[in-house]
Amino acid sequence: MTTRVLLAEDNALLRQGLERLLDHQDGIDLVGVAGSLPELLDGVRATRPDVVVSDIRMPPTNTDEGISAAATLAEDDPDIGVVLLSQHVEADYAVRFLAHGSAGRAYLLKERVGDARELVNAITTVAEGGSVIDPMVVEQLVQARGARQDTALDRLSPREREVLEQMALGKNNAAIAGALFLTERAVEKHTNAIFGKLGFAEEPALNRRVAAVLMFLQKS
Repeated sequence: MTTRVLLAEDNALLRQGLERLLDHQDGIDLVGVAGSLPELLDGVRATRPDVVVSDIRMPPTNTDEGISAAATLAEDDPDIGVVLLSQHVEADYAVRFLAHGSAGRAYLLKERVGDARELVNAITTVAEGGSVIDPMVVEQLVQARGARQDTALDRLSPREREVLEQMALGKNNAAIAGALFLTERAVEKHTNAIFGKLGFAEEPALNRRVAAVLMFLQKS
């Protein structure tokens, strides 16, 4: 299956590098490039891509155009995935980008996209409705957490909070079990308890793991 990709990046050198990288990947069809928010939105209308790979900052204001584009697509073309690229760890931007839904969304640091596997994995994941958050962004959010707590988070036991924090670090159940000296079955029970206490029902359209992590991280 081929994934149609539109690339939006205003830095000409980086854009050319990303074009070459994507052009040589099996299963990726680069259908267009853009250097500004208006060009990105025009390109979406013209090419109907499966995924947009976009810088966060680009003309006309060089502030948060990538996030604005993602918000527009969420309303107008919700089936189009978005991979945002950031020069630095910008946790607030990541939270804003994912606040209204993580399905079909990825947030990566530009330093990682030199590895084609990282970028292609993010593209294919969001094309399938999944979500990718750069581990460095997650780590910063976890470290920056303050003492403020959400009422729902207050209902978690100390052990459940430990499990959720490990989850926020991107660990699967096996890795969490190893870190906390638990069995995988115990981790699974704690995880289900966390979802229940946070009010996340089992729904096909909801990735409960991502939703729980986002709730945890947004309280930083």
